[in-house]
Amino acid sequence: MTTDPVVREYPDDTWADSGPTRGVEAVVESGHVLAFPHLPFAIAEAERRFLDARWADGKAKNVSLRWPRGDLRGAAGAPADLEALKRMIVRYAEQSEAFALRLFPHYRGKLRRGNTSFRPIGVLGRPRSWRQDDTRLHVDAFPSNPMRGTRLLRVFCNVNPSGEPRRWRVGEPFEAHARRYLGAIGKPWPGSAWLLTTLGITKRRRTGYDHLMLQLHDLAKADLAFQRSSPQQAVDFAPGTTWVCYSDQVLHAAMGGQHMMEQTFYLDAPDLAHPETAPLAILERLTGRPLLV
Repeated sequence: MTTDPVVREYPDDTWADSGPTRGVEAVVESGHVLAFPHLPFAIAEAERRFLDARWADGKAKNVSLRWPRGDLRGAAGAPADLEALKRMIVRYAEQSEAFALRLFPHYRGKLRRGNTSFRPIGVLGRPRSWRQDDTRLHVDAFPSNPMRGTRLLRVFCNVNPSGEPRRWRVGEPFEAHARRYLGAIGKPWPGSAWLLTTLGITKRRRTGYDHLMLQLHDLAKADLAFQRSSPQQAVDFAPGTTWVCYSDQVLHAAMGGQHMMEQTFYLDAPDLAHPETAPLAILERLTGRPLLV
């Protein structure tokens, strides 16, 4: 088990700008999870019907809004119901964005809103490959969507109506994790990044950074000894808890729970308060070479 508590708790009970916590960029950028046990996302009585897996269309693990257009994806239901579901998710997007900008004022004008998700399906019991198995410790990296050093800031909230916590494991610090596997990572095939983009397999060209991040993701998930025995902590987020972290930096695994809201934000690594803490900066330092090429 790790000795330094990865999760840091804060007393906030409001999403509004009047809340007490602000200016905590250094905490989240150093790889901690910020937890707010008294900060629920309020779901109206008429919206409680959406806390049911039947609202997911079965093709995706979550219902999501895709910005900037706000298209609703992954949901099933009558048009009027889906419009009400969309309003609930939009409200979460707006509240979590205002909250993030209060926590991290350095990010004002730089933070970009990504997808907003509602996850009504339970973590366990979904068929998946080992690469898609989020019960295994991992840092977030995406085969089809190279991030090119951009950070992934996420605001989660457990909205379970039955008292069920969202169960996570959180792992070792990012630099220790990178040192563990870097020696096992070879270089990508010459021309592979160009070919993947040309064929439409990736949305943009993979960089050396993306290659390393994907390999760190895959090597950790494939290493069952690492999953069992590496430094890690079990963390339960009770209903009504909101938590925030950089999911490209914090090793995490979702072990149980159902009904969660999630907001993704993007931030360019140079716009951090402490850019040297970014996975990009750490990997460039460890490898001794620029990685956005």
